[in-house]
Amino acid sequence: MNIRSLMNFCFNFQVELQHVLGVTVTSNSALDTDPQTSTVAYPAGCVVVLYNTRKNKQRHLVSDAKRNITTLSFSWDGKYLATGECGAVSHVRVWDVQKLTQVADLSGHKHGINCVAFSPNMKYVVSVGSQHDMVVNVWDWRNKQKVASNKVSCKVKALSFAAGGNYFVTVGNNHVKFWYLEYSRSTKYKLEPVPLMGRSAILGDQRNNYFCDVACGRGESADSTFAVTKSGLLCEFNGRRLLDKWVELRISVAYSITVGENLILIGCSDGIVRCFSPIDLHFICTLPRPHYLGVDVAKGLTGRQMSSHPPASKYPDVIAITLDETNKKVTCVHSDHSLYVWDVKDLKKVGKSHSFLYHSACIWGVEVRHAILTKWRVTLL
Repeated sequence: MNIRSLMNFCFNFQVELQHVLGVTVTSNSALDTDPQTSTVAYPAGCVVVLYNTRKNKQRHLVSDAKRNITTLSFSWDGKYLATGECGAVSHVRVWDVQKLTQVADLSGHKHGINCVAFSPNMKYVVSVGSQHDMVVNVWDWRNKQKVASNKVSCKVKALSFAAGGNYFVTVGNNHVKFWYLEYSRSTKYKLEPVPLMGRSAILGDQRNNYFCDVACGRGESADSTFAVTKSGLLCEFNGRRLLDKWVELRISVAYSITVGENLILIGCSDGIVRCFSPIDLHFICTLPRPHYLGVDVAKGLTGRQMSSHPPASKYPDVIAITLDETNKKVTCVHSDHSLYVWDVKDLKKVGKSHSFLYHSACIWGVEVRHAILTKWRVTLL
């Protein structure tokens, strides 16, 4: 059977996506987890992969728009997922995770969306456009209405909602801002978006720093907001927007942060993940490093082979990290597009739950080796 006959044969059957090999995560805003179902969500081009760490199985959300997904976020109950995309006219889409169907399509950004997040009561979705859009929108997504909007003066890198739901925080270059919703009583029909009030944090000596990620506190630390700078500082802001304290991470570059009730984890350069207490910023431990750069996967991926590192080894940066505190799992995405899931039930004996080493750059060719009625086997070049 030649390739043309093979393609004609394929067109006579319905093609179903079975498994995705690879990730296109570029920041922490493109990785999230639902602790109730042990599901980690991340984009792979125009597809959202829903990976169940407990069952080691994938499900998929496929957008008919065929646009690359740049950011995503679970609702607080895990039933819905919001996504943002790139494109001249960029849409925020809300998905029913169980049914794998789109339930809302919100158009209000241009040239891409950097961040999305659900409010804790799940009534609103906040979206922040790219540096070419510079708009923050608040959506009543069930009614498909924009209820508030404002401009930002710099590129926003990350977004996080406070557990109380009365504000959210954005961070970027020289930028930490607390946003508060103002409801307009004078608007008769409440169809027009009202101004979104933003107040800058009091940064003090850190006013010229690049804040690359943010996470609002949980539990006893619900009044605190934690941000990490690219230069390697973990900062805590109190409820009055004041930079209360900070600690040095002792790394070259920091990229990502995730916060639970009992743990703060920060993804850094050279494969380093630092762990701190959200109560007093006390250092707890450093997670194990992943594979070293240049590892030959053809020789096998057993524990002994992966834990044996040559002298002067270098490691991929941890560009995204998320914590499943219920099931004690930490998921990391690295700069070489690899994905690791760590078991953190015992922080003194952290073990690897799963790992996936995908292509670290573009795939330039696919060769079909065998074709049968029910299954394809392909080799990626």
